[in-house]
This record gives sequence, C-alpha cells and structure tokens, in this order.
Amino acid sequence: MPFIMKAIDDTSAYEQFESVLIVPCRFCPAASAAVKNNEPYLQPFLRLFKTKSYERFIANLKTRLEGKGVRTSVFKSSLIHQFVMCMWTSRRRKALRKRSESYDALVVLGCEAAVQSVKDAVKPNRCQVLPGAETEGIMSIRPKLSLSCSLSLELESISRYQYLETQAS
Repeated sequence: MPFIMKAIDDTSAYEQFESVLIVPCRFCPAASAAVKNNEPYLQPFLRLFKTKSYERFIANLKTRLEGKGVRTSVFKSSLIHQFVMCMWTSRRRKALRKRSESYDALVVLGCEAAVQSVKDAVKPNRCQVLPGAETEGIMSIRPKLSLSCSLSLELESISRYQYLETQAS
C-alpha cells in the first residue's frame, strides 16, 4: 500500500538557489502519478523500471527550474533495490552525500520518510533539503497486469494519513 503523493507545484522555494539536485523516490510518487494520470505504473519492455507519467513530471520540474536559471540534475537510481528511498543502503546514501556536495539544495520527491532519509544522509552538508511532494494518504490499490506485461494500478480507496515526527530522546 503506497502513499498517494501530491507534487508541490510552486517552485519558487527552489528558484532561489543556483543549483538543485532532484532526488526522486521511484515507488510512492511514481505509483501516485500513474494512478492520477490513469497510466501504467511499469512497462518493463518499454521503460524497464520507469513510470512514464512520473518521468514526465521530473523532466517538467527540471525544465521549469532551468528556465529560471537554476543548474539542475537528477540523482538517478538504476537498480531495483534503489527505488524505494527510505530503504536505501548506506552505500547509496554515501553516493548521495558525495553528489550533493556540488549543489545548494536537494528537492526530494517522496514522503516525509524519504525527506528525512535524505537529511540524514547528507548531514552535516551545507546544502538545504526541501520536500518536493506532500503525502495525501495511503492508497489501497489493485494491480492489473496486461498481456503486454504492463502493470497498472487501480485505486480502490485512500486512507487518512497523519505524519508524526520522531523526537530525539
């Protein structure tokens, strides 16, 4: 049951920086984009492990920021175990920390756990970590596999969600 995410469309908070690294989680936000756009979540023979509607969103965000003069790049994940950001290995987190050193800000496309994972990974780095999405709820979905091996997600319901920040003891 993935979170249903709402993208933060107002990019003004990101435009104040000279350079931004977009850090996408490829699970909940991608599933949300597929459900909201009524498009397949996965089409392994066309895009392997990429969701067309989510990739379109990332490309659009990158283009809008570059149009405002912001140097922008995307932190890419190519292996399946790297897709769920809140479950990244220490090696993946170190790769992000190293890559983030040449950026002023990181825009995290993921849930609150993903944002916290990125903050923990890059600290004590000077770059700012900003959310690029908000969690709306938890989706109950039904996967549907087509003859072309495309995986679509049919939304059954959305449950309420409340984020409780962890407190240092």
